[in-house]
Amino acid sequence: MAKRVGILALQGDFEAHAKSLERAGAEPVLVRTAEELKGIDGLVIPGGESTTMLKLVNFMNLKEPLQEFARQKPVFGTCAGAILLAKEVLNPAQESFGVIDLSVERNAYGRQIHSRVASIEPGPEFQERAGAGDMEAVFIRAPIIRRTGPDVRVLAQYKGDPVLVEQGRHLVATFHPELTRDPRVHKLFLSKV
Repeated sequence: MAKRVGILALQGDFEAHAKSLERAGAEPVLVRTAEELKGIDGLVIPGGESTTMLKLVNFMNLKEPLQEFARQKPVFGTCAGAILLAKEVLNPAQESFGVIDLSVERNAYGRQIHSRVASIEPGPEFQERAGAGDMEAVFIRAPIIRRTGPDVRVLAQYKGDPVLVEQGRHLVATFHPELTRDPRVHKLFLSKV
């Protein structure tokens, strides 16, 4: 039976994550309410605009239910999702969920025009667990991880900065793996679910 993985569907490219999760063998479930968190095995918080997403989360009284979910089940955040899951947000400082012991700087690569597609070589631990070979990484107004806590493991880097990290059951990417055909990052997340 396929694992049921929710995607926070308030804002951002949640449809691309749904397709990636299907390709990786999961049943995607769009989540917009606290009630919809029940009955799913893991959750993806997609990219988008972190300030807007945070306003919607607060407006819909989802912050505490999301934090409670993360205490019990795996969560995967990409780009804006990585910002929301971090312990500390810089440039400017903003509220976050404090799920993963990271400090992230918003829009650290620059404006939309500075977005890019890069080829990255994941570290040996990622390649051993998810498959060998380089990976296409799509950075769109991406954050940079400026600090990782002692329990955070770096799985891939770009120009010396961590771009794919995990802490316990949780996973964070500062890029958009859902915008490529490579299923390895989503499969790695499913292995935690």
